[in-house]
Amino acid sequence: MNKKFLALFFSSLLVITALTACAEQQTSKQVSTEDHKSSENKQTYQTITYLGKKYKVPAKVDKIVTASQEAMEDAAVLGVKPDGAIATAGEYPQYLGDSMSKAIPIGDKMQPSTETLLKIKPDVILGTSKFQPNVVKSLNSVAPMIPISHISTNWKANLLVLAKLTGKTKKAKSIIKQYDTEVAAVKKQLEGKLDGKTVLIIRIRGGNIFIYSKDIYFNPVLYSDLGLEVPAEVQAATSQEMISLEKLAQMNPDYLFVQFDKAENSAKPEALKDFQKNSLWKSMKAVKSGKVYINSVDPLEAGGTALSKTDFIKVLKQTLAQ
Repeated sequence: MNKKFLALFFSSLLVITALTACAEQQTSKQVSTEDHKSSENKQTYQTITYLGKKYKVPAKVDKIVTASQEAMEDAAVLGVKPDGAIATAGEYPQYLGDSMSKAIPIGDKMQPSTETLLKIKPDVILGTSKFQPNVVKSLNSVAPMIPISHISTNWKANLLVLAKLTGKTKKAKSIIKQYDTEVAAVKKQLEGKLDGKTVLIIRIRGGNIFIYSKDIYFNPVLYSDLGLEVPAEVQAATSQEMISLEKLAQMNPDYLFVQFDKAENSAKPEALKDFQKNSLWKSMKAVKSGKVYINSVDPLEAGGTALSKTDFIKVLKQTLAQ
């Protein structure tokens, strides 16, 4: 009897132990899975340093909105397709190719639609340093907003911050190196050739002539990268400045690059032709010697980006360096 009782007791004990072990193992699995899910749901962040300021953004960036032309051009050259971008009349510039094929138009370039951005749910917004404080506050309420500089001399920092966010740093550095190499080659070809010569780029908008300060638009390519002489009027300019045809004729450049887009001159579509008919225009050295280059690069290009600068240095190699 005692032997039977003991056998039954130990058999029951083994069953209970086994069931307890299974239950504990299952509980362990549930806790591990729940902890894993909790870890997945918990947002982690990284700190991006850009032009001396720090920005807290998600560690994993899946959705990016390019809310400036500079950021859009950088996206195009890096092969990044943003989820939202600035469009004009619902369309993106043709020179950007299919880089904006996924992008939802987000409204006005100076005040993007917060409602549209909330629908996109971006991880990061690459805006512009031109945004007003109220716009900056509005965009930051949607997602971290990095104000991409419109100052052309900051083009490398602009390119690298997008590259950092998208895992394209190696490609960005390659683009920068290639551009610097191209500049060095053109600079060598120009040695002594343009001494005492004036090279100028203008933009016609709304039927008026504009010049830019030396660190804006395409000017850094001419005056910083290639080291050409800076015209006094460009040196004195603080940003985009309108000048008269009389003033342009007085500047009398030896080489003149003209950017003219019909969309920017819808009220005066014949503005360029009208200037060209004027005797003041015809009096300039650049006109007389056939050194006027109209839309040598796409007239809508920002000027101070890797894409714009690469396009322009190729043009300068074919024009100034010939």
